[in-house]
Amino acid sequence: MFWRNYLRRDEADREWREEMEAHIEMATDAFLAQGLTPEEARSAALKQAGNLIALREEIYQMNGIVLLDTLLSDLRYALRGLRHNPSFTAAALLTLALGIGANTAIFGVIDSILIRPLAYPHAEALVGVWHTAPGIPAFGGITNCSPSMYFTYREQNRTFQQFGLWNSAGASVTGVAEPELPRTLFVTYGVLDALGVKPLLGRWFSQQDDMPGSAETILLTYGYWQRRFGGDKSIVGRTLTIDSRPHTVIGVMPKEFRFQHDPELILPQRFERGKVYLGEFAYNGIARLKPGVTMAQANADLAHMLGIWLNAWPTPPGYDHALFENVHFGPKIQPLKQEIVGDIGAALWVVMGTLGLVLLIACANVANLLLVRAEGRQQELAIRAALGAGWSRIAREMLLESMTLGVLGGALGLGLAYAALRILVAKGPDTLPRLGEIRIDPFVLAFVLGVSLFSGALFGVIPVWKYAGPRVAIALRGVGRTFSQGRERHQARNALVVVQVALALVLLISSGLMIRTFQQLRSVQPGFTHPEEVQILHAMIPESIAKEPERVMRIENEIMDKLAALPGVTSVGFASQAPLESLLGFRNVNPLYAEDKRFAEGQVPPLRGIRETAPGFFRTMGTRLVAGRDFTWTDLYDKRHVAMVSENLAREWWGDPRTALGKRIRENPAFPWREIVGVVQDVYDDGMQVKPPEFAYWPALMDQYWDSEHGFALRFGMFAIRSNRTATESLLAEERQVIWSLNGRQPVFLVTTLKQLYDQSMARTSFTLAMLAIAGGMAFVLGIVGIYGVIAYAVSQRTREIGIRTALGAQPTVLSRMFVRQGLLLAGV
Repeated sequence: MFWRNYLRRDEADREWREEMEAHIEMATDAFLAQGLTPEEARSAALKQAGNLIALREEIYQMNGIVLLDTLLSDLRYALRGLRHNPSFTAAALLTLALGIGANTAIFGVIDSILIRPLAYPHAEALVGVWHTAPGIPAFGGITNCSPSMYFTYREQNRTFQQFGLWNSAGASVTGVAEPELPRTLFVTYGVLDALGVKPLLGRWFSQQDDMPGSAETILLTYGYWQRRFGGDKSIVGRTLTIDSRPHTVIGVMPKEFRFQHDPELILPQRFERGKVYLGEFAYNGIARLKPGVTMAQANADLAHMLGIWLNAWPTPPGYDHALFENVHFGPKIQPLKQEIVGDIGAALWVVMGTLGLVLLIACANVANLLLVRAEGRQQELAIRAALGAGWSRIAREMLLESMTLGVLGGALGLGLAYAALRILVAKGPDTLPRLGEIRIDPFVLAFVLGVSLFSGALFGVIPVWKYAGPRVAIALRGVGRTFSQGRERHQARNALVVVQVALALVLLISSGLMIRTFQQLRSVQPGFTHPEEVQILHAMIPESIAKEPERVMRIENEIMDKLAALPGVTSVGFASQAPLESLLGFRNVNPLYAEDKRFAEGQVPPLRGIRETAPGFFRTMGTRLVAGRDFTWTDLYDKRHVAMVSENLAREWWGDPRTALGKRIRENPAFPWREIVGVVQDVYDDGMQVKPPEFAYWPALMDQYWDSEHGFALRFGMFAIRSNRTATESLLAEERQVIWSLNGRQPVFLVTTLKQLYDQSMARTSFTLAMLAIAGGMAFVLGIVGIYGVIAYAVSQRTREIGIRTALGAQPTVLSRMFVRQGLLLAGV
């Protein structure tokens, strides 16, 4: 009832006035009937009614809140004061907008990545299934899941509501416009059920879709459905040719569906139970915990299942069961959000702290402006104090003005933050997790409001303390035009400038150190040369084109020859991956044995990177040959048992690259030994900030390799073309035509340059560096502005003194030196 009266008190006031006017008219008529003149009757009626103005104010206040009315009155006064001082208001608002906007932008990133739950129903129950593996230090003692684990965990678990494995790769789409290889998510039964995001059209995969030999099915994501089929709702039931096989579309995922690597297609991941074994840890596990199950209970259940799994499945050919026992697998279930976010949180909080210092500098700058403004209002404040205004009222008004500035600056900063986040989403590094989910939500708006009010209180309390305290209020009554400018009057402003410069110096030093680190990373020899000249593209030769491994290799050899004949091309290479593509998830790591290195029975051999290459790959990359020779086409077509290794691997095992020549290595005890014929320069495959991994290089054509019963040829490979026409549309069109002429118009995919891969490997470091550099630059500018403001104000206050000094013969250079010395003194302190 009270708030109802408060909100309609203007209406009640109008009704009361109308009622009183009617009452006076009636009384006037009564007095007229008694014989009074109209003027006398009106005057008598008003006297009879009493003090209507006082009564009206009393009733109005009865329906109001005194404090709220006072605050609204002070707010209107503050807004008028800011409007009448546009230069001061603009300077303060711009300073605050920069500081608050920068903090809002980075907090929006932190909120979207670290704080906001994943976009799945009951996302807190989603976990990633990993394992500790102390016996495999090459992976940091951690490994993911294998196909045999999928069967064991699905059947034996007691804590998972759903469980499944997933992997990201590509799948060729042909027969619909131009062939392409969209990003594809391969999932077992249970993955989509665990995520809980229902299809927009059609259905999920069923357990029947998971079984080898059943009808081939596919799900489309919303973006691919719109891009390729224009949102045609009749797509469900249609047949698409995927990897040269027909697949039936069974559904379309909704627009809000998100998953790692932003897939465009979703295909069933099928494992044939009779062909799986203990190895092949190449799949990511995901589970939804049953209601009430804790992380500790889930890890205990996983530890129990590991014992069952270890004894239920055979080892890969050539491996001893004791080797897997000595890995000492353990459970490592973690929240799915933690798995997605990774270690980006530390860098984001560092940037947030840095921009927090920028906001402090901005607050110090505005506090200085307010001090100057307060000194200019001394006469006004003195008059108000003389008229009876208490120090608390003056303090409240000054603090409200500063907080109004803070809120207005926050609103302007929010607009800047929104624009910055839109640019970040469009241009940000792909290595930033949840990049597409970054936006401003109610939590960010609450942060802006809180920071704005806090900033307003922070920079407003200094002039309030200096000019609105009880004693100062008394002193203000004696202020006149001749009030002296004592040294203590400048201490607060000088102290604020010193704080600004000190904070700016800290940020500049930090930025400088980061820039130096970045330059050192840039100076590292990555294991390749002139990356801007190397075009990278991937292609494949399906079995429908060539089934025999040697035939596959000859087609790829012919593609290389035709690519090398293109105008401007100087060399062509072929391999399983390009340098730095491991950052995209392309990494083949396996145990490596050396003939002259003895391992105890069951001892886990070191894991090393494996890459298949063809002759000319290292020359095209610019990777230096340290010792020995490169592969030859005779090596490949004769299926000679040869190998090459990286320099760090040769030094680790044999001390000298030349000593490694002639040594024999293999990655499986069931495979033949391969003689090392060459040692090549180390390649920084994980980025310049990580030491280069040890590599063994196999030929792209071999007579025996894992599951290949009739030999092995690299069907899915990467062509590297060095040319002065790299990254031009004309060269790419010619390259596509060459490949399509020989591989049946299969997709040419993952087209990039080696320079782009190199830049991408530095993207996270570059992002952090850019943020720190921006913060340092803002702090530097704000510090300069603060010093300029203090000196400019000092000059304006000493104009009369300067005139007297000039009249007495002081030279302009001497006067300039006097104020420059003051600025240098503040900066030096």
